[in-house]
Amino acid sequence: MRLILASAACLALLGACSNGEKTARYLIDPPATGERVADRLGTAELKDVSLPEYASGGEVSWQTGDGAVRSNTKQLWADDPQRAFTLTLARAISDLSGATVIAEPWPLAEPPRRRLEVRVEKALAQADGLYRLTGRYFVSDEGAGGANQARSFDISVPLADQNPAAIARAQSQAIAQLARQIATLSGPGRSIRTSTAPVPRIDDIFSQPLPPLEGS
Repeated sequence: MRLILASAACLALLGACSNGEKTARYLIDPPATGERVADRLGTAELKDVSLPEYASGGEVSWQTGDGAVRSNTKQLWADDPQRAFTLTLARAISDLSGATVIAEPWPLAEPPRRRLEVRVEKALAQADGLYRLTGRYFVSDEGAGGANQARSFDISVPLADQNPAAIARAQSQAIAQLARQIATLSGPGRSIRTSTAPVPRIDDIFSQPLPPLEGS
């Protein structure tokens, strides 16, 4: 009898653990504003966005009053955070400016004019009621005389509360603000002109016609 009761208890526990409805998954989905800005990027390849470890895991994280960053195994992001952040940012910049910004690897035959890299230092729902997104972004233009950008961002979005749904909405809004800043090449930092010609790529070298043979 005890064996039967123990088996029944184990089955009930396994059933509870496997219940997918008890696990909530949240999307990163910036709101469409309808705003448009000038295209200052043209074609650009966005490298995978660098995220802090706590923000790159599958669980939604937040900061509690004691300063600790905590999470819950039942409250997850719907996609890999780095992939979702990168793809969402590329789409948001493109939609806002009309530029062709695509996450790496670059899928088109014509190479991009610029490379874009974003290094996030903080992406956190803070205990003070703000979602904070800080870091630096870099735009490289290999063409002679091209303008390279090295700029920082510090974005704060008020949190309605500390639940994961509110955190997901605030993060989505922060990414939208970051997309606007990158699209307009704004923020503290500087612009650096490319002073040397780009190094020819291997495919460029072999695509050139061969010189004529001597005496031909």
